[in-house]
Amino acid sequence: MAEPSPAVAAAIEGELRLLDPAVRASAELLAALLHPEFREIGTSGRLWTREAIIASLTADDAPRPGPLTASRMRGAQLCADLVHLTFDTESKGIHSHRSSLWRLTPEGWRLYFHQGTPFDADAFGDPFAEA
Repeated sequence: MAEPSPAVAAAIEGELRLLDPAVRASAELLAALLHPEFREIGTSGRLWTREAIIASLTADDAPRPGPLTASRMRGAQLCADLVHLTFDTESKGIHSHRSSLWRLTPEGWRLYFHQGTPFDADAFGDPFAEA
């Protein structure tokens, strides 16, 4: 497999940082990675804004899911300032397919949109396998 482009590599680095519990608990670190117009459709179906997700993740009583393990991360640079990532996560036996759009800003690559969809790991084969 070829090395990712610098843009895809930067988006992957940012995505992995967002999975770090220390980053997820810091409003300052989250704000540095999330685009000002960030939106997320969470695994529950809820629509999140940048402000709401930062407040939720950094609240004193925020649930701490434990380590998130990412797998099958792939990226494609769609144009000079846009990267699309897909990957799966697992935490405490809960699996989710993930899709993220990263936009280049004057401050660097920022997460613009994210969606998570839960799935039963035993119900499917490899969804990314070549047909």
